[in-house]
Amino acid sequence: MTTLGNRPNTALLVVDVQNGVVEGAHERDAIVENIGSLIEKARRERVPVVWVQHSSEDLERGTDNWRIVPELAPGDSEALVEKVYGDSFEDTTLETVLSDLEVGRLVIVGAQTDACIRSTLHGAFVRGYDATLVGDAHTTEDQTTWGAPPPDQVIAHTNLYWNYQTAPGRTAGTVETKDVDFTSGS
Repeated sequence: MTTLGNRPNTALLVVDVQNGVVEGAHERDAIVENIGSLIEKARRERVPVVWVQHSSEDLERGTDNWRIVPELAPGDSEALVEKVYGDSFEDTTLETVLSDLEVGRLVIVGAQTDACIRSTLHGAFVRGYDATLVGDAHTTEDQTTWGAPPPDQVIAHTNLYWNYQTAPGRTAGTVETKDVDFTSGS
């Protein structure tokens, strides 16, 4: 289990599900629907939902592209962490938010698979968190123009390799939306 002492709780981490990030993403509507069902489940079970929102030249703060998609909305008491780097921990308040919530295990969803999701997964893991990726609740846009594989292959590969991550005292893995259990390790 987590190497972080006194951190028995789990949180759902919703990364960059913003208009400008998921607009052209692979299976956008199905992914947003899965994320929405996990948010509802977390809220029912009183599991913290922590939102991450990216800013950049293309995602200028306050613009429509920067906003969270209209199908989803942070609750009034849910933390919202703003970031400018791929790793949601890098130069943000995320660690403080999670520490205050006594969170040692993250269930991670959002976008983009081959950028902020991968960076955040690794960032969490090296900082001592257990990190579970929800395999059918993350997505990316088509980056084949720049030499990347098609989005479905990027997602499949990320799900595969994250399922086999190991490190002393920490757990990783991939699980489908229907199998998420906020109280256990999956």
